[in-house]
Parts: sequence; structure tokens; C-alpha cells
Amino acid sequence: MSLSVVEICAGAGGQALGLDLAGFQHRLAIEIDHHAANTLRHNRPLWDVRVGDVADISVWNPGDFDGVDLLAGGVPCPPFSMAGKQLGAEDERDLFAWAVEAVGMMRPRAVLLENVRGLSMPRFAAYRQRVKDRLLELGYWSDWKLLEAKDFGVPQLRPRFVLVALSHEDAAYFKWPEPRADVLSVGTVLESLMAANGWAGAQDWARRANSIGPTIVGGSKKHGGADLGPTRAKAAWKKLSVDGSGVADSAPSSDMPINFMPKLTIPMVSRIQGWDGNEYAWEFQGRKTSVYRQIGNAFPPPVARAVGESIANALNNVGTPRNLHEIVSGEVVHDPIYRVLVAADSPLSPSAAIKRARVSMSRDEFMGHMNRLRHDFEVEVHGTDKRPTFKLGTFKGFTGQAEHARHSAFSDKSARSRIS
Repeated sequence: MSLSVVEICAGAGGQALGLDLAGFQHRLAIEIDHHAANTLRHNRPLWDVRVGDVADISVWNPGDFDGVDLLAGGVPCPPFSMAGKQLGAEDERDLFAWAVEAVGMMRPRAVLLENVRGLSMPRFAAYRQRVKDRLLELGYWSDWKLLEAKDFGVPQLRPRFVLVALSHEDAAYFKWPEPRADVLSVGTVLESLMAANGWAGAQDWARRANSIGPTIVGGSKKHGGADLGPTRAKAAWKKLSVDGSGVADSAPSSDMPINFMPKLTIPMVSRIQGWDGNEYAWEFQGRKTSVYRQIGNAFPPPVARAVGESIANALNNVGTPRNLHEIVSGEVVHDPIYRVLVAADSPLSPSAAIKRARVSMSRDEFMGHMNRLRHDFEVEVHGTDKRPTFKLGTFKGFTGQAEHARHSAFSDKSARSRIS
């Protein structure tokens, strides 16, 4: 059965290729970076690829794709990245909440959104709860899961936090993909590329590079160019006998000493990210830095394929359905304090909120929790300093509001080019 997909924030095509191999046909792909969009067009010339801000109605109208089988995307990571300020809803690049509202306009049978591990941290518990509760209002079961790229044939420490949502009739058939039994090492995957120019030390190097690599970092245009990562990442590469100070233009030559410590090349970085040149063949467009950024910011194609196949099986009702009522009743509540406050008709004291949420928490812990909530929500404080009460106000995130501050960041074309 042919399945259709609309992909937002498609990047250079890591998720797109994986979903393609999982049996999904792209009706549309939207990407703000023109280099990445050119890569998509080069590899899939028949696709409808549009360039621009995904939230700009002049680029596309979600309502025009009503009933698509899958809405997928890798919405911007910097709002949640542990390497950044973790501004969440206060970051003009945040599109997670907007994507959920697009679900309401499109009514897809399934949703796949992926992001960095930072979104799984306690800092964003209320944000995750809001997303999950909003999807439930729209009629979707949903689940979050942290997936490790190394479990799906990618020799890299690259955890991705993945959200899958399905209509209730299909959700009973969904199962997260099972990890592979084997874990590939950097040396195993790259030995042939290291030996491509006749370097005699390639085999010895591969034996030293006998583990998975650290996360390939694409970098953010807002905070500088792409590199192999911070000091800790470079130290991890050194343990694998890789010089992490830059990216080489070619593999080591035949006159390099056997104990030479090589840098990675663009094809090597691509292979570490899951593009293997065979089944996952892909050609990138643009200059070296742009291509490196495209690769580093991608969702590894084998991981996307594994999740895509699980979603396709659910949509085709493959296998024995689970009892959805039991699944829902056993789900984790990401933020019970948030749920209590958002449902309350009047301000609640710390003790009242803790009691209603049925959690074990001190007053100081509650106050710390409220400070985290303030990043993503307006919080009304009533009462006195000694006896305060709290009411949860407006969500700060962008959901499509015409008056939202995000628009000012995208109104200046020169500023827009630095947003990623």
C-alpha cells in the first residue's frame, strides 16, 4: 500500500531518504536552507521541494494537504540543545508547537517529529506534556522515545528524541523498532575510505578506531560555523585515532606514515551519519562547509527508515493489535504539576498543587519547578511572598500567532539567513 508524506524542516534529506526506503512517497518537502533544498532536488528531482520558512503561508498551506498519511520533520534543535541556552519556547527557532498545530490543520494519520536529547530533560517536562496533551485533544495517541543511532547500524553516539503520534485506530498496531544485534565501529565503516588513496596504515588505523564515534555536529548558523564539536568531542575522536581539528579534503595518501592520525573527509562524515554509498547513496550540493553542516544536522537515514517502517506497519495494520486502553493507562505523565496548574480554575498554593498532583516534592523543589515553567509559560503569582499562589498563563511558544515575536526575527532577510 502506497503511503504519502509531507516533510517539514527536511534538511538535506536524512529523514527523507529513510522514509523513502520505508515506503513513503513525498508529496512535499519544505526546507529553509537553499543548499540543503538543492541537495533534495538533486537526489529526488521529481519531488515538490519548496524553500522558505515552513511557517510562512506563502511557502505552503498545511490545509492543502489534508489527509496525508504522515507529517514528518526534524524541527530546529537549538531551542532544546544542551550545548546551547535551552530557551525552548522563548527561542525564535522553536517550531515544535507550531508543528503540532499543523497536525490539526492537516489531520494526517501519523506524525513523526525528532529532536535532540535535550528535549527529554526535566527542563522541558511541561513542554513535552503540553505537546502530548494537545495531540490528545486533536485525537491522537502519542509517545516519546530516545533512540540511539548506534542501535540501527550508525557508528555514532547520536541519541535522538523522537515523537510518534497516530490516530487511535492505528496506534494499537505501533511498535517502536527493535535495536540491531550488532554495533558497527568507526574503523569497520571507514576502513575502505581511509585506504582509497593507498595509505598503508588504513588497516591498523581501523583496528584502533574500534568503537563508535561521538555525535557529528553540524553547528548552528546563529552561533558560528560547523566543526567537529567541542573539546570533549575532539578528545573522543583522538581516542579513535582521528584528528578532530578539522575536515580533510581527501583521504590519506600513500606516502603518509602508518601511524599517521588522519582527519575525516566529507564522504567519511557522510558514511558515519548513515549514508553508505550503496542502498543509502546520496549526493550533496554546495561548498565544503555547507555540505558538512547539511550532513551534521541530519537525522541518520537508517534510524529514520526503522521508525518509518514501524509507522508504515501501524498504518497498514500489520501484526496483532495491542490493547490501547492498557497502553494509555500505563503511560508516563511527563509533568503532573503542569497538568494540575493548567486544569485549575483558580490559583493554587504550593501545597495544594503538590497534593493534587500526587507527587513527593518539597516546597523548595516546587518553587524550582515553577522557575522552569516560566521559561515556556506565563506564570501568574498571587497572594503574598510568604504564602504565594500560582496560576498558569499563556504558552510562550509559537503556534502561528500573527503577533508573535518570532515574526520580527524572520522579517529581516539577512537575519533569516543566520537562523538554523
